[in-house]
Amino acid sequence: MSKLAEYRQLEKHLAEQLQALEALKNDGALKKEIEFETKLRGLLDQYGFSLKQVINLLDPQSPKRGPASVATPGTRKPRALKTYKNPHTGEVVETKGGNHKTLKEWKAEYSSDIVETWLN
Repeated sequence: MSKLAEYRQLEKHLAEQLQALEALKNDGALKKEIEFETKLRGLLDQYGFSLKQVINLLDPQSPKRGPASVATPGTRKPRALKTYKNPHTGEVVETKGGNHKTLKEWKAEYSSDIVETWLN
């Protein structure tokens, strides 16, 4: 794409985004939300509360947001068992990693991309 065509395309997108922004600025619901957020943050500052404290105060039964999954250090998810079947010899190799002797030989002989298609 030429620089001029790219410039015109970006200019067009910018004009569309500016038009959408102007439409949002005139939206009454957005104005109410902005006003509410401003007043709420003012109250939080005035009384020295954080958003988490207010949520706990208003809805103590709400699910606590913690880390999605706590992994213990030094452990990781076990690798899945992969089974490769050589269509030329009918030989089957089962491995959890890529460091298998026969699998390496196949990849050297037939290429890695071809051997990956043998995955069952």
